[in-house]
Amino acid sequence: MKLERLTERIWYYPFEKERDRPNLGYIRGDRWSLAVDAGHSDAHLAEFYRALEEADLPLPQLTVLTHWHWDHTFAMHAIHGLSLANTVTNRHLRDFRDRIEKNGPEEFLALDESIRLEYAGNRPVHIVPADLEYTGEIHLDAGNCPIRVFQAPSPHTDDTTLIELPGEKVLFIGDSNSGSFPSWRKDPVLARELAAVIEAVDVPTCLEGHWVPDTKEGIIQDILGEE
Repeated sequence: MKLERLTERIWYYPFEKERDRPNLGYIRGDRWSLAVDAGHSDAHLAEFYRALEEADLPLPQLTVLTHWHWDHTFAMHAIHGLSLANTVTNRHLRDFRDRIEKNGPEEFLALDESIRLEYAGNRPVHIVPADLEYTGEIHLDAGNCPIRVFQAPSPHTDDTTLIELPGEKVLFIGDSNSGSFPSWRKDPVLARELAAVIEAVDVPTCLEGHWVPDTKEGIIQDILGEE
């Protein structure tokens, strides 16, 4: 798997269907760099970091989480630098960590075959909350590279974070356009609310968790179930 360049300042390490690994985003500012999501396991993260090093890109000083689900967060214990999540995401991570510490990883491994493939060979499951928390919206600047990080409604989870790069005209949406796991049903009210939020962002391009970059119009059609 090789790193893909999306804009002057944005790259991503592509998703993989078999192990349900999502796209991992990378944003290069003039002063520091940022990753979008931490990855499914430390093995996934190591591949991402190796691809960054091969491209002569510095490891990220900050990793921002789009939501709490394992494929986006369970490598967080191994990241370079600090991590940032909204308060709801951190609450979910702490709750899930406590369940696994109490009952063992079997419940987690039973959720899906992709998880069992990712954690084959008795790979340990490590869950940690993000180092930093925010609520509502936070604005960052990595050096001539403004970044807007904000919560949004979603039919996928109740802890969705979107990341807008206004200078690059790109919006990272994670899995927010999907239905809820494991039924994948989309609550129509939440779907319409998310579509309205994305429609209001002035970007032509969105990068979701498990697919190639798409237009904002294409993402909105997918959220609303339109052909």
